[in-house]
Order: sequence, then structure tokens, then C-alpha cells
Amino acid sequence: MRITVYDVLSYLASGMSYQEILEDFPYLTQEDILACLSYAAERERQTFILKA
Repeated sequence: MRITVYDVLSYLASGMSYQEILEDFPYLTQEDILACLSYAAERERQTFILKA
């Protein structure tokens, strides 16, 4: 695909709806958007703090 997870998340963060994203990128599906959200949630869950 020609859109990154970062791009999808940025569009959502800026206030675009799923429908607006799907209209702008017709090759995406709602499942693709949900997969981006799932990926971001999983990355956040795995984030940890290194102590110096």
C-alpha cells in the first residue's frame, strides 16, 4: 500500500473520520484502519523506560 501507519494515525489524530480516510484512499478498508490502531496500541504497550 502507499500509505503508512503513521499517515493513517495522523489523519485520525487531526480529526478525519474513517469515512473521510476511506474516501481519500479507496484501496484502504475499515479493517486496515483498525489494524493501524491495533499496531499503535501494541507498540505503546511494549514501550518501556530505560533507567540510567
